[in-house]
Amino acid sequence: MIEQYNNQVLAFSKSFADAAFKAQGIALANFEKIADIQLKILENRANATAAFVTEALEVRDFDGLKAIWPKGVTLAKESAEKAYATTQEVFGLSVKTGEALGEIAKTNFAKTNETLQDQVNTFKKAATAAAK
Repeated sequence: MIEQYNNQVLAFSKSFADAAFKAQGIALANFEKIADIQLKILENRANATAAFVTEALEVRDFDGLKAIWPKGVTLAKESAEKAYATTQEVFGLSVKTGEALGEIAKTNFAKTNETLQDQVNTFKKAATAAAK
């Protein structure tokens, strides 16, 4: 009886460890994708800002300021749009990751439930046979 109990505990522990390993892999892959997206956007915006600042430092009169003002507004608008798009993309990746983690949990619970149901049925049959 104790050996059967130990085997069940070991099987559940292995199942839990496998699920945790899969979940960790999915979470790390998602983190890597998000970091990559954000670093690319940061690099892109830093380059655009540096180019604008370089051009702005060359302004010497009011006419030059009037000429560069629309570029500054465009830069701010593009930066806001890129930030919004990046946020949406990161949110989408997070939702997909959450769904994958949920599927792992659902599968793990289903396997555990099936195993427990099989054990209950086995014990019922054994108890019924012993009672006769």
